Amino acid sequence: MTTRVVVVTGASGGIGRATARRFAAGGNKIALLARGEAGLDGAARDVERAGGTPLPIVVDTADFAAVDAAATRVERELGPIDVWVNNAFTSVFAPFTEIGIDDFARVTRVSYLGYVHGTKAALTRMLPRDRGAIVQVGSALAYRGIPLQTAYCGAKHAIQGFTEALRCELLHDGSRVRVTMVQLPAVNTPQFGWVLSRLPRRAQPVPPIYQPEVAADAIVHAADHPRRREYWVGGSTVATLLANAVAPGVLDRYLARTGYRSQQTPQPRDPRQPANLWDPADGPGEPDHGAHGDFDDRSHRRSVQLWASQHHGLVAAAGAALAGTAALALRAGRTPRTRR
Repeated sequence: MTTRVVVVTGASGGIGRATARRFAAGGNKIALLARGEAGLDGAARDVERAGGTPLPIVVDTADFAAVDAAATRVERELGPIDVWVNNAFTSVFAPFTEIGIDDFARVTRVSYLGYVHGTKAALTRMLPRDRGAIVQVGSALAYRGIPLQTAYCGAKHAIQGFTEALRCELLHDGSRVRVTMVQLPAVNTPQFGWVLSRLPRRAQPVPPIYQPEVAADAIVHAADHPRRREYWVGGSTVATLLANAVAPGVLDRYLARTGYRSQQTPQPRDPRQPANLWDPADGPGEPDHGAHGDFDDRSHRRSVQLWASQHHGLVAAAGAALAGTAALALRAGRTPRTRR
């Protein structure tokens, strides 16, 4: 396999951290972009241990000039960028009426415009070469909003619309640069311990929960097969998107009843917990939080639905074979018996 240059934003922890490790296993050169220096140092060590070449860069994706400068440095030190993974985000756990407008704008600048900035920096370099892949790390919440996450849901919806529009433009131009999106379920990452929360109890992902390595596998596969417009990970993602398409009003009422409880543990929130909205929770002198959150004992290590998403042709062929077998059996059952 040819060594590639891969950029991962939000690489200091969670899904970005796990994704960087997965790419590094192929001996690739990995540019690690994030704000948290402690997390970046840990991610760089992870990449080296996995067999890759790391380039950690401290950058706030809300700042386009800084992102563009980081891309220039990546190409100068590692070579032409082959894959760009937009993953960096922040959020606020709270009802909309309890989120200050500056905090809401900050979430939007990082979690939505950060993707726009990364995509712009990548395309500026990929389009003249007419090659490259951009992977947008999305969520089931790109299609279906839930309570207590208005800022994050708004950002994910915006990324979805932005990516669809951009994909059409690239197709119109006949470009061989590809952009794809990976829609994820709830993932066991450190975010639930460092995202700004105004909830009375400790925040948690909505079960079922998956390990970040499941998400990383999907992202790496998407980068390797970027012609697919989207990948859905987790049965809960599929169920949510289908339910929202068929009966969104019913889902509104269901989430109104269950959404607050399902996103909080029974334990009270620690008022001293860090918040990474304006400053990184893994900055200088702070601990490295790694890829996993506090829900290992409740998290799935694989997704059957992801396998199905990666093997559409095989699943379709198997479905056609089963349908054909059933039709033959039904026809045989209806064939009149010959009288003797």
